[in-house]
Amino acid sequence: MPSDESNPSSRYAALDALRALALVWMTLYHFGFDLNHFGYWHQDFYRDPLWTVQRTLILSLFLLCAGMGQAIAEARSVPWRRLGRRWGQIAACALLVTAGSLVMFPRSFIYFGVLHGMALMWLLARVTRGLGNWLWLAGGLALLLPSAASWLLSGPLAFAADAFDSRWLNWLGLITRKPVTEDYVPLFPWMGVFWWGVASGQWLLRHHPAWLARPLASGGGRALASLGRHSLLYYMLHQPVMIAALVMAGWVARA
Repeated sequence: MPSDESNPSSRYAALDALRALALVWMTLYHFGFDLNHFGYWHQDFYRDPLWTVQRTLILSLFLLCAGMGQAIAEARSVPWRRLGRRWGQIAACALLVTAGSLVMFPRSFIYFGVLHGMALMWLLARVTRGLGNWLWLAGGLALLLPSAASWLLSGPLAFAADAFDSRWLNWLGLITRKPVTEDYVPLFPWMGVFWWGVASGQWLLRHHPAWLARPLASGGGRALASLGRHSLLYYMLHQPVMIAALVMAGWVARA
């Protein structure tokens, strides 16, 4: 997914490599999802813990990396103009994902997936980055907020449940039932992971900057870092490429 470090020549290769590991894991996950979608493999990606837990871990790793990237951008005083351009790229790609999913999944299209969520979290992280160590507490509260909201909306505040479950407000994550959509990354609890990423990055830069700046000795590590530097482009292309390959494979098999 998107990264926020500015100058490629001065990036932290270790963070880029970590982001790339998430990309590789995501690709394997999506390849399995695509095989299931086209009927080549039968798995329950919506309820089987084997897949739901993997999705949670992959998304958490992406958001932690994105939050750390925010901390690095802040430490380097990256100008708002450059950051705004990057945010515009994320938002535009989110709209493309919505458009593409409308074609493939008209009944469960993606209207607030990972890129939509990251665009909003990115902005909130920019305005709250000065909280410092309070980000740890904010992140923990953000993780707990959906459970508290679900209890309230199923009890004392049940009259408001339909409003929060509607598409107009369910992007907040304060819901009593999960919406029907192929990708759903609401503000809460995921903002908590993003805040923890920012807090982790600030802590590392303050106490152990050498951990981030350590060069990667192996060729494999450097290849991963190179992939991680182009995370948004890779994210946007990997599914169309895999889907096209599977469609062509189906044509060949039927020929």
